[in-house]
Amino acid sequence: MKLLSDILYKVRLEEVIGLTHIAISSITFDSRKVKKDSLFIATSGTVNNGHAFIDKAIELGANAIVCEHIPNEIKNHVTYVKVTDASYALGIIACNFYDNPSEKLKLVGVTGTNGKTTTVTLLFNLFKSLGHNVGLISTVQNKINNNIIPSTHTTPDAIALNELLKAMVEQECEYAFMEVSSHAVVQNRIAGINFTGAVFTNITHDHLDYHKTFDEYIKAKKHFFDTLPNTAFSLVNRDDRNGMVMLQNSKSQKYTYSLQNIANFKCKIIESHLSGLILNIDGYETCIKLIGTFNAYNALAVYATAVLLKIEKTSALTALSNLNSVDGRFQYIKSEHGVIGIVDYAHTPDALKNVLETIKDIRNGNEQVITLVGCGGDRDTTKRPVMASIACQYSQKVILTSDNPRSEDPEEILNQMQKGIPISDIKKTLRISDRKEAIKTACQLSKPGDIILIAGKGHEKYQEIKGVKHNFDDLQILKETFKNFEI
Repeated sequence: MKLLSDILYKVRLEEVIGLTHIAISSITFDSRKVKKDSLFIATSGTVNNGHAFIDKAIELGANAIVCEHIPNEIKNHVTYVKVTDASYALGIIACNFYDNPSEKLKLVGVTGTNGKTTTVTLLFNLFKSLGHNVGLISTVQNKINNNIIPSTHTTPDAIALNELLKAMVEQECEYAFMEVSSHAVVQNRIAGINFTGAVFTNITHDHLDYHKTFDEYIKAKKHFFDTLPNTAFSLVNRDDRNGMVMLQNSKSQKYTYSLQNIANFKCKIIESHLSGLILNIDGYETCIKLIGTFNAYNALAVYATAVLLKIEKTSALTALSNLNSVDGRFQYIKSEHGVIGIVDYAHTPDALKNVLETIKDIRNGNEQVITLVGCGGDRDTTKRPVMASIACQYSQKVILTSDNPRSEDPEEILNQMQKGIPISDIKKTLRISDRKEAIKTACQLSKPGDIILIAGKGHEKYQEIKGVKHNFDDLQILKETFKNFEI
């Protein structure tokens, strides 16, 4: 139980009707979760407006309401708190209700179009390997040391986030690493959270279904850095053209990392193989088990973050060299017949291009690259033809297939993708909407030495069709197909 007056600390109040010296048992923005003596925060969501559920919340036992508009009918036993932005107030309230757990951790947020999951997961694994208690909040899963907690969003809502951070504090975590999505910034899911540091990986074409313009997408990422205090550090990719934009107007201590430009943290690729990379990081030669240039950037970001968190350089590099790749990120297996299969989460044009360029760098030149790619339904449609075009540019054969079609018709998604295929590449392109059949066909088309890239879903263990999630694991299906096919 908490006093309402205490959990309203630092919330910008416009009007209060009723008593604030009352006990609050729980907080929620979902009226279905209201209990006796709950505080209900009426947020304006993308689908529903919480103000429409105020009466229901009171019926279920809410004794206090935070809202942007005071209802016409006032209940005498209920306290009404008017604020300008209920979603922002929710973030502050959640922090207060859970005793501001982010202030008791060294919390680092990682944002960018690509590389977030890999970076936070590697950071988690690195610090854990050094003997620290650590928390992880990612697209794939949330973890508190060895305990796995299922993940539903890239960044949880403000209440779930603070509840998770408090659990980390209770289990004596010293560090926590989390993905920060652009949606989370715009929707105030991180409002009130105290970050020790923030990392920017890159920004490319994505989420324009939500942000509408690329400029708005950049602003969402930048706002994360704009709100950092002067006690926090910012670490940005100097080689991304918007990297330095993130640092403008930020009060944080500013650092950069780069493979190509002058920066605080530098890296050079010495050798690149399917078995990993040999890098020169800040003058130290290091072998890592990650593959490709994009992973050199991820590794450098991890190293730089560790150093900024006061880990000794050689300790950070030694730990980094022992880390394995992240599930669904350039995972590869080899069939008995010598065909290489690669599963990767690449679901944006830039990510797909990075993976295919990595394959181009490590291949001998005679083998063919067979790329299987799709695009998610109910998401940014403008990237669909671009994805198909990139696949054709770097592959000898391309199979267009379903990703997670969600509520859309898979064939219509493929129609939109097909518009990006040049006339000269039509003959090398197939379209098979059934993803399992597409994987089998890719294997049938392959010869010993060939490389099959299955892009788009990576770590996901399901395929969402018409609102239903079906069990589907690209890597598992590839393994079964390799086992059963005679090539």
